[in-house]
Amino acid sequence: MKHLPKSHATLIEGQMLRFSASGQGSPSIVLLSGAGGPLDSWYKLYPAIEQLGTVFAYDRPGVGGSAKPREPQYGETVVAQLRQLLLAAEVKPPFLLVGHSFGGLHANLFAREFADEVCGVLFLEATAPEDVTVMKRYQSRLQRAFVGFLDRLSPRDPNDEIRNELETVKDIAEAPAFPAVPVTVISGGKRLPRWLMPDAAVRERERTQLGLAALSPLGERVVAKGSGHFPQMSEPEFVLDALTRLVARARAEVKG
Repeated sequence: MKHLPKSHATLIEGQMLRFSASGQGSPSIVLLSGAGGPLDSWYKLYPAIEQLGTVFAYDRPGVGGSAKPREPQYGETVVAQLRQLLLAAEVKPPFLLVGHSFGGLHANLFAREFADEVCGVLFLEATAPEDVTVMKRYQSRLQRAFVGFLDRLSPRDPNDEIRNELETVKDIAEAPAFPAVPVTVISGGKRLPRWLMPDAAVRERERTQLGLAALSPLGERVVAKGSGHFPQMSEPEFVLDALTRLVARARAEVKG
């Protein structure tokens, strides 16, 4: 992780948050990790990603170097806090959002709420709203028992974003329409064992991934064939190539 930029901490309405900002120029690439993922989890994209513009990453409340959440982490709360943090860090729009896994929900909502400030979105093995409301029906009895065991072993903070995921889905449903900005969806091509992800779940996941690409008339979907859920770790060059193309598309749209 030697290429990671130095991180800083600041207070946003009483919430201590850790962040990093590096690179320079436009667009400002905003990295949104999956649930529980610290900003360090993007380390394989550095330093190459810094050649594409300003790069911003942060730890959401309760993750890494950020303090525990002071209030329920609804989507509206998360994106409003993120925007304040971007302003405090003097990271300026246009923003190109990169949302991995659960961070895809926040990228989805941020793009809707602050459409005038967003020039593109990269959904990286991202969670779609339907994944939250539908995919659980495909869990096996063993999976449900394992999740329940982990929850009893290490109960989540009631303010945690996963505890409040249905509110986040509701926030997205009630938000303005998704903007007509360039979108790239990267899906991992490696399949989990059938006992973890049966055929019906694979088909549903395919549908929701294509649905993310269809949010914008400028959407596309590509598959990282050698990756599972973390293409930024297993195929960082693939992610960087897709991001480079997306940045070029976003710049062309802004100029046009």
